[in-house]
Amino acid sequence: MKKIKIAQVITRMDWGGSPDIVRILCKRLDPELYDVRLITGLTVYPSLKTRNFFEGFKNNIFYIKYLRRNVNIFYDMFAFCSLYMLFRRERFNIVHTHTAKAGFIGRIAAKLAGTHFVVHTPHGHNLYGYFSFFGTLLVVILEKIASLFADKIIALTDIEKDDMVRYNICKPRKIVVVTSGIDLEKYNKTEVNAKEKRTEFNVGVDDFLVGMIGRLEKVKGPEYFIEAAKYIAERIPQTKFLIVGDGSLKGALITRSKQLNIDNKVIFAGWQEDVPEILSILDVLVLPSLNEAIGRVILEAGASGKPVVATEVGGIPDIIKNNETGILVPPGDSKKIAEAVISLLEDKQKRFEMGRAAKDWVNNQFSVDNMVREVHNLYKSLLNI
Repeated sequence: MKKIKIAQVITRMDWGGSPDIVRILCKRLDPELYDVRLITGLTVYPSLKTRNFFEGFKNNIFYIKYLRRNVNIFYDMFAFCSLYMLFRRERFNIVHTHTAKAGFIGRIAAKLAGTHFVVHTPHGHNLYGYFSFFGTLLVVILEKIASLFADKIIALTDIEKDDMVRYNICKPRKIVVVTSGIDLEKYNKTEVNAKEKRTEFNVGVDDFLVGMIGRLEKVKGPEYFIEAAKYIAERIPQTKFLIVGDGSLKGALITRSKQLNIDNKVIFAGWQEDVPEILSILDVLVLPSLNEAIGRVILEAGASGKPVVATEVGGIPDIIKNNETGILVPPGDSKKIAEAVISLLEDKQKRFEMGRAAKDWVNNQFSVDNMVREVHNLYKSLLNI
């Protein structure tokens, strides 16, 4: 039987949830049935696992040097032409695009090149919270146009699907919900010397440790984490705050922590490879995003048995059972974040029970195997096999 040719297309494979999903699909889709290729642009900040993946998968990767995250008419036109010619030459059975830029250019190029089936996964809830009013309006218009060139659009949660329908992006029948999955084993079997690991970040064994993991960009709300840290430190002085990630706001966040006189309590760790180990030493994880498709770090924290305080935005309410596996708070409200974290730090039993419930919930609902199987079933339905 001739293998089914699948192209996974993504703007770049930097740190984040979408590259994780793309990497998993490339590696886990049945190699006896699928011939999977990765098409990607300029990757600036690859993680160690991405670098290792590139090396092992190098014979199946097409690099489009013009495919970049920022809007640039010159580069975008060359990226479109490069993708169009590649799709014409390779004749993929399915082109599956990921993220906004690759999704817009890739969907149109694939259909115009004669690709039979085009699937798109946004990986970001761009319909509100990311841009200004006019920027958001433009995004909605562009998504409506691009949806005409896709046979199926994958939403990560029911909430994301409902929002697509509410904004008239496409008809409901075109949207399929595929639950995000993580590699549960590496979180369930993490073994770490907590004292030694905490010492790496100058955190004592008797200190509380509250963490944030993510890009330091406006939509992720890191400034609200810093403001919340001030309130928490005033109430519980033996608390330290670990920020894992990097981005354009890092300098401003460092300055703000100094202005609030908590710079001796806030640790800026940059990107770290050992996220499972870091999660294992946290008491609480905070995700203060202004918008989020799903927030995979919530799943990672749950798999590690850690409670999460997260904002009630995007698809997050679909993956956190409020006051059971985590606590939901309004976006942009540092005091509410602080109050929720304090309630957990002051109640050890509550932290333990919430962490245990989160672990059970994630283990039952968010495995990699389930995610790959659902994507496989979608492909089969399109190909009628």
